[in-house]
Amino acid sequence: MGAINVGRYMQLLLAKRRELADVRAEGVNPVPGAGGPAGDVMDQATADTDALIHIRLRQTDGRLLRAIDEALARIRQGTYGVCSSCGQFISKARLDAVPWTRLCRGCKERQQG
Repeated sequence: MGAINVGRYMQLLLAKRRELADVRAEGVNPVPGAGGPAGDVMDQATADTDALIHIRLRQTDGRLLRAIDEALARIRQGTYGVCSSCGQFISKARLDAVPWTRLCRGCKERQQG
């Protein structure tokens, strides 16, 4: 993969990393408290569900940040764009869609299948 392409993906990764970091720094979507004794059963259930959703979103953001950091490390190591499972090059279309991916489409489908 040429230096121009790697540079483009590096910029995409850094932009996504900044976006996620900004959301965390702003304190957007803090985790609400779970339902307590106040309110009726429906209010408590709604508060519990909201808390669970926010926790899952933060976990997902954390995993995405780790995947981005790992992709940036692969750029530094010169292995970016190579499938970590089969060793084949990852298609440009896949990298454009998911620049932090470490698997080619075929290996990802086998992993999920």
